[in-house]
Amino acid sequence: MSGDDPHDVPASDYLSALAASFLGWTLDAFDFFILVFVLPSVAAEFGKGLPALALTLTVTLAFRPVGALIFGLLADRYGRRLPLMIDLVFYSVLEVLSGLAPGYRSFLVLRALFGIGMGGEWGIGASLAMEKAPPRWRGVLSGILQEGYACGYLLAAGCYFFVFPRWGWRPMFFIGGLPALLALFVRFRVKESRVWEKTRAESWTHLGRGIATQWKLFLYLVALMTMMVFVSHGTQDMYPTFLRVERGYAPRTVARIAVLYNVGALLGGVIFGLFSDRWGRRRTIVVALLLGVAVIPLWTHAPTVTGLVAGAFLIQFMVQGAWGVIPAHMSELSPDGVRGFLPGFAYQCGVLLAGSVAYVEAVLAERMSYASAMALVAVIVFLLAALVAAMGPERRAAPFGV
Repeated sequence: MSGDDPHDVPASDYLSALAASFLGWTLDAFDFFILVFVLPSVAAEFGKGLPALALTLTVTLAFRPVGALIFGLLADRYGRRLPLMIDLVFYSVLEVLSGLAPGYRSFLVLRALFGIGMGGEWGIGASLAMEKAPPRWRGVLSGILQEGYACGYLLAAGCYFFVFPRWGWRPMFFIGGLPALLALFVRFRVKESRVWEKTRAESWTHLGRGIATQWKLFLYLVALMTMMVFVSHGTQDMYPTFLRVERGYAPRTVARIAVLYNVGALLGGVIFGLFSDRWGRRRTIVVALLLGVAVIPLWTHAPTVTGLVAGAFLIQFMVQGAWGVIPAHMSELSPDGVRGFLPGFAYQCGVLLAGSVAYVEAVLAERMSYASAMALVAVIVFLLAALVAAMGPERRAAPFGV
């Protein structure tokens, strides 16, 4: 390969980009999932019911498209590195301020602003990592990148286990300020994407025209990501609350269970990502989702803690197995000139449309049970997500920047 070939990337270069993107997504997810574990405690301190606090999760998810819009446009116009550094510092500050919130209203506003920062990270990180990754390894590296999300959940569970019983919920948000330090790693270790340098838009007008021509692809990606977000957040956000409120498990027991099912998520993302390099992206997503449907009864209605752990492990193995393919699949479907914007904005629009799932499950649980509410939602969204994935296009191992 020639030195001008955007795929001729030294291993140290793409591994640094993968590490930065993985850690950014890990800490982003860590900051989000802290609240998932402490919902009942925050609700009690602010004098609100669980649906009201579940609404703060929905608000965070609803504001993520704003971040994807702002930072995605900056990434396609000015490069991947600088917007990523700004975003890391921005959402870190908002997370620390959340821990200082004096009441429900200020907390709600801060979680909305945090959603802007959270929404900006994924699209930039995914485009940076996937543009540098060797095409033949995109699937498995995509799985590793996406499972930063599961690692973030895992770290939040560990924080809940060690910090919450002694100091309560507020210090957990202070620890969420750590992503600001990652900006230094990006500054000194991560190089700009050659694909972006080769295909960058000449002006804002040129970029806008490039985006407008992809409206059909954008609508499909929004539909796909809407269903995928229903799948992930529908199986994750209210599960710790279900374990505490309906099953009556102590906080540390909940944390232990969360650690185990996130190990399943990590394994699923990497294994299915590897399979997608051989089977194709669509087929892998569909297989993972259909296998997930089969384990839903064990996940929600197992009579013993052992059964629940097995069900939770398997459901997250399948959920994140399907999700592990997404960074590669979305990046391959998106043209070079809009890759910083299109996947991330479509993803976060899907988040906006599906962000009410935690609230819906909390409301349904007041009429039936958390187990029945989550199982009902899961069966529906898994099947619909598999259908949407099967109907879409595919460009496995497509060349970038040529």
